[in-house]
Amino acid sequence: MVTFFEASLAIISVHHVGNQSQSEMYALSDQPLVLKDELISSLLKQYFLSPFEKVNEVYHLMHSSDINLNEIYSFATQIFDDKSKFHEVSEQIAKYLYKVANHPKIKSGELYVAYFKDVQIEGELLDAIGIFKSENKETYLKVYPDQGGFQVDYEENAININKLDKGVLIFNTEKENGYKVVVVDKATGGQDAAVYWKDEFLQLKIRNDNFNQTNNTLSIYKNFVTNKIDEDFEVSKADKIDLLNRSMKYFKDKDTFDLDEFAGEVIGNSQAIESFKTYKQQYEDEYQTPIANSFEISDNAVKKQARVYKSVLKLDKNFHIYIHGNKELIEKGFDDDKHMNYYKVYFKEEA
Repeated sequence: MVTFFEASLAIISVHHVGNQSQSEMYALSDQPLVLKDELISSLLKQYFLSPFEKVNEVYHLMHSSDINLNEIYSFATQIFDDKSKFHEVSEQIAKYLYKVANHPKIKSGELYVAYFKDVQIEGELLDAIGIFKSENKETYLKVYPDQGGFQVDYEENAININKLDKGVLIFNTEKENGYKVVVVDKATGGQDAAVYWKDEFLQLKIRNDNFNQTNNTLSIYKNFVTNKIDEDFEVSKADKIDLLNRSMKYFKDKDTFDLDEFAGEVIGNSQAIESFKTYKQQYEDEYQTPIANSFEISDNAVKKQARVYKSVLKLDKNFHIYIHGNKELIEKGFDDDKHMNYYKVYFKEEA
């Protein structure tokens, strides 16, 4: 999604943001960071940009009434319109983060605001504003030669450049929609503390493209089979796994999703089909996220969902049965003598 082999780091400012609910303060730099050499610049680009290479979701900045009231949108626009205001605006960004990040479990840390040139997203080279926060520090050992042998030293409270805690890239395109935005959030501190970066600080809405149409449809169907279908039908766990496997096969085999075709091939039962369509519509209404009845299937979204689609039948703590194919080859019964359930599995060869 994002590549940076042509990117350059034009300017960067660093501030410290504490947690006001813990009576911590913020500290602002007087001027942008002076980069000592090209190696430092290269390491910073790796630290800030490499996590976005695996990001597929694209967002827009949003506001419930007027996009200009989204603070980050306003800050980004000021910088894109006049780069001489970069450091001044970076200070405002730090103050704003300090204001919204007030849950007691949110960690203090350094805030980096950077301006990049020629970052590639979806095949287009664009300028981008990066906002990053480091919350977790580590201790590193340093081994060096000394008098015919070696010595060991250490450095505390150092940053691992392979572990970016939080970051966002705001690209100078699609301004009218809230810019094109990608985000990284290694959430810590529990659910209440986790929402502040995306929801309170950035105020994001996800772009409704093929990736998200595919991802949302698979997620809705998984929740329907896992949590909803039991309310109207008697469905065994083996049957649920079969329904999930069939849906995943559909998305892997097809290039285009069609709701009626999917419902007929995967679900089959007319009542269950109507129940699923109603469940899908309820999701769209609740989250204000329309999902088309036909769209091109995103392979990346299918791969993402395949990691959380489970095909394992767990039996007490003794057995796990992996069901990948024909569910007719597994039968469920009850043994009156042992007073226990059982499964009978048919196969031709033992590996």
